[in-house]
Amino acid sequence: MPENVSHRYLYLLVFTAGFTTLGMELSASRLLDPWFGNSLIVWASLIGLILLYLALGYWLGGRIADRSPRLVTLLRLTGLGATGVGLAPTVARPVLRLAASGIANLDAGVLAGSMAGVAVLFALPVTLLGCVSPFAIRLALRDVHGSGEVAGRIYALSTFGSILGSFLPVLWLIPNIGTRKTFATLAAVLLCVVLIGFLRLRPRWNALAVLAALGLTIFLGWRPAGPIKPVQGLLYETESAFNYIQVVDAGFERQLRLNEGEGIHSVYRPGGGLADGIWDDFILAPAFNPAPYDPDQVRRVAIVGLAAGTMAALFTEAYGPIPIDGAELDPEIIAVGRAWFDMNEPNLNAVAADGRWFLAHGRLVDWYIGKLGTPQSTNLPVYQFTSLPVYDLIAVDAYRPPYIPFHLTTVEFFALTRERLAADGVVAVNVGRTHTDYSLVDAIAATMAQVYPSVYIVDEPDAGGPLGNTLVVATRRPTTLADFHANLPRFSHPLLVEVARRAAARVSVANPPAGTPIFTDDRAPVEQVVHRLVLRHMFGKPPTFGAPPTFGGQP
Repeated sequence: MPENVSHRYLYLLVFTAGFTTLGMELSASRLLDPWFGNSLIVWASLIGLILLYLALGYWLGGRIADRSPRLVTLLRLTGLGATGVGLAPTVARPVLRLAASGIANLDAGVLAGSMAGVAVLFALPVTLLGCVSPFAIRLALRDVHGSGEVAGRIYALSTFGSILGSFLPVLWLIPNIGTRKTFATLAAVLLCVVLIGFLRLRPRWNALAVLAALGLTIFLGWRPAGPIKPVQGLLYETESAFNYIQVVDAGFERQLRLNEGEGIHSVYRPGGGLADGIWDDFILAPAFNPAPYDPDQVRRVAIVGLAAGTMAALFTEAYGPIPIDGAELDPEIIAVGRAWFDMNEPNLNAVAADGRWFLAHGRLVDWYIGKLGTPQSTNLPVYQFTSLPVYDLIAVDAYRPPYIPFHLTTVEFFALTRERLAADGVVAVNVGRTHTDYSLVDAIAATMAQVYPSVYIVDEPDAGGPLGNTLVVATRRPTTLADFHANLPRFSHPLLVEVARRAAARVSVANPPAGTPIFTDDRAPVEQVVHRLVLRHMFGKPPTFGAPPTFGGQP
């Protein structure tokens, strides 16, 4: 071997490179989230391109190692890769803004844009970091004897580093210091290891170059950089373990936006009243019960997908201080709801849990949200929810294309909701669509019809954009539209009267066509349905199923 290289140092280098590589891959999704969201197609493009660059790096690293089997060459490649990791967040904003400029709701450009952004941002650093393991194997081999053991040890250490990189950024770094500083930390750790190697070699200018790169990385990572994604009216933004969160002042209301920011997940209007969105239709769902049914029979409500509490506020205003149990996966969103959306109703029990787990287990022990780093922040208490209550209404507002948690769309999930309902109970689900493509609405309705005897849809009026919403409502007992219309006069609260006036002409019996897919835990092709919906919308093709329904008729 041309030079005597410490195996211990090589092992440290490959471990740290593995840590940085996978840590960067997972952190990269947080750079994409504010611009493209975190749908399956975005993750697929991210993972696919990262693997492509790693494969290129493995091949390139082996070739370079054979031509220049020197530690200084490996350290230069690694140092350049680490510097690229540190620069990624700074380069990300203009690159991703350009890639996202043509993207609208449900545009298939999400795929092309995210791939273009990832291609520019991560091609160089990931490829260079991919060179490390094969190059280290070349330097560590003195002869063919024991070569398998050496190669296995190097790849094992690289994998152990990747394991650390898969947990530390997601569980600690990003929630506590943010994405930009996480990238800087990953780069700085690897640059420090490279610096150790260069200090043992001559000339020393290599070490000075690494020190300069380290200083630049720390400066860019820790300098004030303004909002992650500037938008007009931005009041607050933060990154949680699950989402990029924005609170935006829209003038007449305060809005909660997540990730790419195209959808509005909650609104707050001082003084209460209707939200002028799909949330309003939820409060009329109990009217689908068998007649006669009075509003005072609504004694307890569950909300899956609480967000910042818009629906909880509407139910409290329309039905009084009835117990409301709301499940929201992201505890930081609950904290934002309390601080910015006045989500402080004493009858609301907000818990941080997956919606299906919440309904199945009915308890969340020793849950603590923590602090929200704003002047309005407060220490939120520990909540315990230990009963298995029965609900008169279960409202599901946890998905919207392309963000569809499949386990909340299946026959098994809706069977679980049926178990949690009272004898006169309803489940209502918010489902996204385009103006002409109801394929996802039909699939959800067809799946619910496997469990419930009667299923209806309530269309939300189109707001002018390419997207729309439909409320799919199912009753535990057999009903007809005549029951709904007979119950409406009993719902006399002004909010309910106004929602009934708006919705009466937009209600119909769900009638999914033959061949509509039924989602189960074993097979739920939600992504396939959504991807086809996206492509049809992009190219203007009519759906093979899922045409708009006809409203106003009797079953």
